[in-house]
Amino acid sequence: MVDKKKDTTTEAKILDAARKVFIAKGMAGARMQDIADEAGINKAMLHYYFRSKDQLFETIFKESVGNLIPRVKALLNADLPLFTKIEMFADNYISMAMQNPYIPMFVMNEVNRQPQAFIKKMFGNDPPDLSKLVEQIEQEVKKKNIVPISPVQLVMNLMSLCVFPFLGKPILSMVIGLDELQFKNIMEQRKKAVPEFIIASIKK
Repeated sequence: MVDKKKDTTTEAKILDAARKVFIAKGMAGARMQDIADEAGINKAMLHYYFRSKDQLFETIFKESVGNLIPRVKALLNADLPLFTKIEMFADNYISMAMQNPYIPMFVMNEVNRQPQAFIKKMFGNDPPDLSKLVEQIEQEVKKKNIVPISPVQLVMNLMSLCVFPFLGKPILSMVIGLDELQFKNIMEQRKKAVPEFIIASIKK
């Protein structure tokens, strides 16, 4: 008899079902029964693998972005040139989103539904510290290496260009006529296109 704990197929099925339910209903609206139904198992079996909805979420989130957040935090505080940071952020974020395309929409939905609770789940008591990056941008402006720009505007520009294609994928695919492979190829190219665009817009 196979030990349920070692049945990775069932566990993978549960995690896949949870992703779909979380995207459709959000963290607050999702119920364990919804996830069990989506996975095609009973609720008792679901609880055998995962005790709570929070545990399921944390498992999915850690699998998806668990490595990205520490890398971003380290990047923000690293002694690297500003342009290198821009290039590395775009590459890291787009790579993560290509592997987990549901994450950007899931995060946006949750931030709108329950901002404080979700941000707490993402970062715990250690949110990213942007102060060093802000200071670095201000110094580059003072040195006249880049055009005058608000650090907030620069950060928003970078994040928007990386995140939007994944949020707008259904519309982009329909309007432009992209299939899945074409979208992936374009996003692979975008790892370089985004930082090139940002850097060209601020470089003197």
